Amino acid sequence: MLHSRSLKGLAVPLISIAAGFIIGAILMLMFGYDPIQNYQNLFIGSLGDIYSLGETLRNMTPLILTALGFAVSSKAGFFNIGGPGQYLMGWFGAIVFALNFPNLPTVLLIIGSLVCGALLGGIWSLIAGFLRAYFGTSEVITTIMLNYIALYFINFAVKNWLASKGSDSSPNIVKKASLNTEFLQKLTNNSTFNWGFFIALITVFVIWIYFNKTRSGFEVRSVGLNEVASLYAGVNVKRTIVVAMLVSGLLAGLGGAIDGLGNFQNISVSNNLPSVGFNGMAVALLAAENPIGIIFAALLFSALQIGGLSISVYSNTPSEIVDIVIASIIFFVGIKYVFEAALAKNWRKKQRKTPDGGMDK
Repeated sequence: MLHSRSLKGLAVPLISIAAGFIIGAILMLMFGYDPIQNYQNLFIGSLGDIYSLGETLRNMTPLILTALGFAVSSKAGFFNIGGPGQYLMGWFGAIVFALNFPNLPTVLLIIGSLVCGALLGGIWSLIAGFLRAYFGTSEVITTIMLNYIALYFINFAVKNWLASKGSDSSPNIVKKASLNTEFLQKLTNNSTFNWGFFIALITVFVIWIYFNKTRSGFEVRSVGLNEVASLYAGVNVKRTIVVAMLVSGLLAGLGGAIDGLGNFQNISVSNNLPSVGFNGMAVALLAAENPIGIIFAALLFSALQIGGLSISVYSNTPSEIVDIVIASIIFFVGIKYVFEAALAKNWRKKQRKTPDGGMDK
C-alpha cells in the first residue's frame, strides 16, 4: 500500500517532466530546430564539466530555500507568493550587515550576515501571517503587495544609503564575508559554487525533521489539513499560522542572504522582482512539497536554466525555448492539482447523496 502510494506520488512529477520536454521538442521541430542536439547541448552546458556543475549547484541553492519556504506555508494551507520579496529582504539584510561589520572575525561575520538576512525575510513574511491570522486578510494579496514594497524600498535604500554618488550598486563586501572561497573556486574551475549549497542541504534535513518529528511541524500540517478540526483538537491556530509564515520567510530570506554573500557580493538597484522566488514555488509544487524531493526538482530547474544558456551558444536556437519547457512542466503539475480538486469535489457530492453518510454500495 505504502509502496504503491509512493509510486503514485512519483508518477505525476515524472510525467510532467516528460510532457514538458516533449512539448519543447515539438516546438523546436515546428520551427526547424534539432531537439535532440539542443537537449544534448543543454545537459552538457549544465552538467558536462566541473565548471558547469558548479554553476548548476550554485544556482539551485536559492531555489531549494525558496521552495522550502513555500512548502512550509503551503503545508499550513496558505499560498505564500511573497518569496521574491522575502528573498530580496534577505539579500539586503546580509549585505548591509557585512558592509557595516567588516572587522568581525570571519565566522561571526558570515553567521551574523546570514542570520540578519534570514530574520529580515522572516519579518517580511510575518507581516502577512499576522494579518492573515488576526484579521483574515488574504495572504495572496498581502504577499504580492509586500513583494513590491520590498523591491522599491531596497532600490531606495541602495541608491540613497549604500551606493556611492552616481552608482546603482552597493560596495562589494569584504572577501572574508564571501561564501565563495578560493578552495571552492579551484575545485570547480572558477565557478560561483559556494558553501551556501551545503547550508541549503543541511536546511532541507532540518525542515524534514521539523515536519516529521516536531510538535510545531505537526500542528502546521494539521492546520493545513483542517483548520476547524485543529482548533477543536486544542491547536492554537492563530499562532500556528504566524509560525508557519515566519518560518517560510526565514527560509526565503536565507536563500537571498546566501545568494548575496556567495554569488553577487553586493546588492544593486533592480527593475524587476527576482524570478528565483517564483521559480521556488514551481520547484515546491513539482516536488509535492516534499523536502527531499525539492532537492531533485531544484536540480532539474537549475540544470534547465544554466544549460539553456548553452543552447543559443552552440546553435541558432533561442535560449527562451527552455522557458517554454519549464512552463510546460509547471502547467502539467498544475493540471494534477486541478484533477485532484475535481475528483475530491465529485467524491464529496457522492458522499452527500448516500443515505448512510458515505457507504455507497
